[in-house]
Amino acid sequence: MVHIGNSWDDILADEFKKDYYLKLREFLKYEYAHYTVYPNMYDIFNSLKYTPYENVKAVIIGQDPYHGAGQAHGLCFSVKVGVKPPPSLQNIFKELNADLGIPYPNNGELTDWAKQGVLMMNSVLTVREGIANSHKGKGWEQLTDAVIRILNERNVPTAFILWGGNARAKAPLITNHIHGVFQAAHPSPLSAYNGFFGCRHFSKVNEFLMRNNIAPIDWNISNK
Repeated sequence: MVHIGNSWDDILADEFKKDYYLKLREFLKYEYAHYTVYPNMYDIFNSLKYTPYENVKAVIIGQDPYHGAGQAHGLCFSVKVGVKPPPSLQNIFKELNADLGIPYPNNGELTDWAKQGVLMMNSVLTVREGIANSHKGKGWEQLTDAVIRILNERNVPTAFILWGGNARAKAPLITNHIHGVFQAAHPSPLSAYNGFFGCRHFSKVNEFLMRNNIAPIDWNISNK
């Protein structure tokens, strides 16, 4: 079964035994055997691997993984070093620069954020090559909803960053008043000018964390 390698294993153990997840597992076995699926099966749970439950300060929720070759590696919006940042990620860097003056990095890998406590989780964790949303409605949404509910129940103030319709649909799951919810349009070129640009979520999240005596995120992406 699933082995994440940290506290999430125990926390999600019952979830991985539920019928919906067992059906999802069978679906994924077939998909990976017959099609090209992203990310690599060993990277599916990287968002949880890089950010253990007790380390979560903020959550960025994406839609589903990039569906082009070599892009997805288990963290929403992130691509590995050497892969050109897709347009949505380029717009994230543009907003970072406008908000905090952070220079544009030479790569699009966001693992530094994840290691600092930013859970970078897509709503759906896999996708068939070239077909966006091809694994939507197969069970992933139930699992990622469960993760959000679990984090919502904590007594640790957490910043939930919801960009775009799919992410904003998760807002009703966040009911604990101690958390901060930051909503904006998706950074895609199709919608970024409808409220993503100028949202200043990076500085606002850090202000929220510091108000709650939590160390802020260093949003700089190290050049590699």
